Amino acid sequence: MSIAPKPTSALLIVGHGSTENPDSSTPYFEHADEIRSRGLFAEVHCCFWKEEPSMREAIYLIDSDEIYVVPDFISEGYFTQDVIPRELQLTGPTTVVRGKTFHYCLPVGVHRSMTDLILKRAKEVAPDIDPAATTLIITGHGTGLNQNSTKAIRDQTTLIAASGAGYAAVLDAYMEEQPFIAEWAEMSLTPNVVVVPFFISDGLHSYQDIPVLLGIESEVGAAASQREIFRHNPHPVRGKTLFYSSAIGTERLLADVILDQVADFDQLHKMLKTN
Repeated sequence: MSIAPKPTSALLIVGHGSTENPDSSTPYFEHADEIRSRGLFAEVHCCFWKEEPSMREAIYLIDSDEIYVVPDFISEGYFTQDVIPRELQLTGPTTVVRGKTFHYCLPVGVHRSMTDLILKRAKEVAPDIDPAATTLIITGHGTGLNQNSTKAIRDQTTLIAASGAGYAAVLDAYMEEQPFIAEWAEMSLTPNVVVVPFFISDGLHSYQDIPVLLGIESEVGAAASQREIFRHNPHPVRGKTLFYSSAIGTERLLADVILDQVADFDQLHKMLKTN
């Protein structure tokens, strides 16, 4: 979806960030740089939960009186429904805070265009395999804090299974709730398995924890920027041919999904005003 320029508005991209992994915030700044280069907004900023600048500092970074807030998160869950609204003092889709109007958009991971990005990433990592002999697994964190945290992944498995992509099976799996990604080989009945991490960044989970759970690595290693990339696909593991991709959020086209969420917000609330 195309977006009309907003020369008097600001875009605020909100991420999780990490105090443990230096690569965690990289995709957020890359998405901001890409959008900034298109000249659509007066300002484009990032803020984080676990890094600087913090969410509470964000309002002091922005000169514009109108601000679109897009959570660069995978799902609607604890952070998008509780933490971000609390930290930014948002009480609904549109909130006026200290004289500035904030429009709170949906997180990137629930946008319908994520389906194409997942399929693109799966094809890139395993270009020559037969989907009919392949299981595609989308993996995420999972949490007991909010039941919606896994909904985006489950929705994607349903959409991809119905998309005609031709995979023998499309499954969801998680680090901390069932079905567990550590049991990927038992879940997969095909000789080939493609695993796509449904995370924004190649941080602690997708680059360090999940490879151990998959059996690609024997122990947690250093961050992505501190050693050679280990993803020399395919990996012969547990009697299968395993392909492991980088996190979906590192896809350059995610900048377009951020803009799509802004356009969708405008379209939805324009319709609500006319009804």
